[in-house]
Amino acid sequence: LATLSAQEGLRGRPFANIFSLSDGPPGPCGGSGVPYLYLTDMEISVQDLEVNSNASLTVSLAQTPYCRKHRYDPQNPLCAHIIFVGSIVKVNDSEAGLAKKALFSRHPEMESWPKDHDWFFAKFNITNIWVLDYFGGLKIVTPEEYYSVKP
Repeated sequence: LATLSAQEGLRGRPFANIFSLSDGPPGPCGGSGVPYLYLTDMEISVQDLEVNSNASLTVSLAQTPYCRKHRYDPQNPLCAHIIFVGSIVKVNDSEAGLAKKALFSRHPEMESWPKDHDWFFAKFNITNIWVLDYFGGLKIVTPEEYYSVKP
């Protein structure tokens, strides 16, 4: 996840960080496409997002066995990746149960993280999507096209 830093010495510069996310529980009908995150205000990127909620998120097949199996370097476009651009927002009470199920089913360790860190559920509101899956440049996918795909 990349933000614009609000930290002293980095203010206004790009800052990237690693987060676990989930769009739903495992299974053929589990994914909604909405990236959910479990966050705390103590986290550096969350402090950045409090100043400017805009962010980009990159997810790559390098995170799966696919690229290793095909001997693709993570930078090789055939080891596809998708770049989401949008903003991070806290989920409302009606969506919190879905976010909790999505995240804790894929990342069960999260449930035992320190309670005094005031964790909260958030989601990535997608406004732009770019896909790099072959040589020759990016493909643009609209959020409407993205959310209409059935797994």
